[in-house]
Amino acid sequence: MNKNLNLTSTPITKLLRDIAIPSMTGSLFQTLFNLVDIFYAGKISPEALAALAKSFPLYFIIISAGIGIVAGCNSLIANALGTNNKLAASIYSYHSIIYAFFLSVFITLIGIFFSFDLLKLMGSNFESIILAKEYTDIIFYGTIIFLILTSLNSILYAQGDTKTYRNVLIVGVLLNIILNPLFIFGFLFIPAFGIAGLAISTLLIQFFACIYIYNKVNKTDLKILPRISNFFIRRNFLINIFNQSMPITMALFLVAAGSYILLSFISNFGDQAIAGYGAAVRFEHLFSLPVIGLNTAVISIAGQNFGAKRFDRIKEVYLKAVAFGFIIMCIAGILLYIFSEYIIQIFSSDLEVIKYGSSYLKIAAFIGPIYPSFFISHALFTALKKTYLIFYSNLIRMVVLPAIIVWTILNIYNGYYQDIFYGLLIMNWVLGILMLCLARGLMIKSFNEEKKVFFIF
Repeated sequence: MNKNLNLTSTPITKLLRDIAIPSMTGSLFQTLFNLVDIFYAGKISPEALAALAKSFPLYFIIISAGIGIVAGCNSLIANALGTNNKLAASIYSYHSIIYAFFLSVFITLIGIFFSFDLLKLMGSNFESIILAKEYTDIIFYGTIIFLILTSLNSILYAQGDTKTYRNVLIVGVLLNIILNPLFIFGFLFIPAFGIAGLAISTLLIQFFACIYIYNKVNKTDLKILPRISNFFIRRNFLINIFNQSMPITMALFLVAAGSYILLSFISNFGDQAIAGYGAAVRFEHLFSLPVIGLNTAVISIAGQNFGAKRFDRIKEVYLKAVAFGFIIMCIAGILLYIFSEYIIQIFSSDLEVIKYGSSYLKIAAFIGPIYPSFFISHALFTALKKTYLIFYSNLIRMVVLPAIIVWTILNIYNGYYQDIFYGLLIMNWVLGILMLCLARGLMIKSFNEEKKVFFIF
């Protein structure tokens, strides 16, 4: 644990700064890592750029599982630490790795055997599917590396250490810049793998990151010692991890499903629309990083304080995180709107790709300020062990309503590309306001408070 931070007594503003900033910096470099992939995919061909965009919903299945492990195990370990039960925290740490192993096997089998059909349903032609599978097959074979890495990282996060993974991601970006062209275009004894080189580079970097994070974990109080007896399954602990992590993973699967459905609609406008949208979404994530950092901080802080029954601090961290996130996303939205065309030009010189990508970014600039309502509320639900609410939230916001809204816009009102996102803009603001009310109502119920008019804090 960070020796200078006590998550149950250190001032909330200091905790948000010291935990969220390293986390958001790490997320920045995670996004830069992905942007490097997009940049080099664009150098291969516009078809490779579109194939990478189409493969993202499939890759997001792995990302969803990883985020579920980080968030779920982080909250359980943090909660145990908040009650000063280090034995339970240690058992949860071991079982996070066990859970990651079993889940990785399941996801790998799904990815290898069903990726072709999923890409075909997206409207891809045979050549595009083969190109995308060159990337996704390698990524799915490496699922176990990614999920073990995230399980180890959750142990550090629960102790307030978000700096280690930040450092790993900074080095990872630098390595990706070097390794991508080597594996894509070939060099000396390294053959040219094309788009598959992007995946090979990613897995190599994650493998070395896994070794480094493991060594960092073993310098904390929650060491992971390679003894068989330590990995004997304790049913209740594994079930608790499943119940806490799986709703988050399934909620994020819904994000992947929503992206899949949306890309299916966007495919009506051609591969250039998909390429532009894909590049824009990846770059949009760059501006969402502060909110992601706040999400991680709120899970750790609120998780330990929930264990310590410091409910006043949970309310404080929630309110401050939402406020900080709103201000930051307003500033980010202004930058996105002004520089939208220049941003897409980084990845492609194709005028149609630039047009589609910049059109999305200009609308996304107005959606961004409501994102903290979802991210921070979901962090609160995780800390209070109500992760099933995240599943229902994403089911409605990412799948059901977007499918209905987009289908209606395109088929009944004969709308165009940008009309899709105007509809999603309105939807996100309405749901975001309802989410704030739901979060406050949950706190009133969980903390046995007297209900206040209009949920005033």
